[in-house]
Amino acid sequence: MSLKSINKAIEVLNQGGTVVFPTDTVYGFLADAGNKKAINKIFKIKKRPKTKPLAVFVKDLKMAKELAKVSAEQEKIIKKRWPGPYTFLLPSLRGASATKQSKKYIIKNNKIALRVPKHKFLLILLKKINKPLAQTSVNISGQPEMNKIKDIEKIQGIDLIVDAGTLPKRKPSQVFDLTGDILTRIR
Repeated sequence: MSLKSINKAIEVLNQGGTVVFPTDTVYGFLADAGNKKAINKIFKIKKRPKTKPLAVFVKDLKMAKELAKVSAEQEKIIKKRWPGPYTFLLPSLRGASATKQSKKYIIKNNKIALRVPKHKFLLILLKKINKPLAQTSVNISGQPEMNKIKDIEKIQGIDLIVDAGTLPKRKPSQVFDLTGDILTRIR
């Protein structure tokens, strides 16, 4: 992977496209979290029910706080696990400008799922684009995640695939609900 492929991904994302990008867990679909049409494309490509909102990659805790309410206690938990394969459900901030258009696709029951990945090139992309990215694993809903480019290339409707070769078999991120009084593992 190179800075050239990161810059091409940023160009496609800024134009409302969908990108397949390697993560620290599996290949992921990415779209601008503030672009309703781009997020809709992911739902269509993945055949994902719109009742299942997408998680969001953020570059750091500061960006997370622009989208969610994070208490001091929640921050301690998050700081121990980010960056890494941990997605946290947090209380969403009403009227967050970055997600105003697309909130129904990434927020459910006033909760938003956020993650800072531990992947060098994805973190560079997040820092350079400087906006939250809606994300989900590359697969058709209900089927296993894909880790081979030759399989991903068969999926129709993707605007750009960033090829990092065959990824090792890994599980998607662990998901924790931090909106209650206790940390609850969902996946």
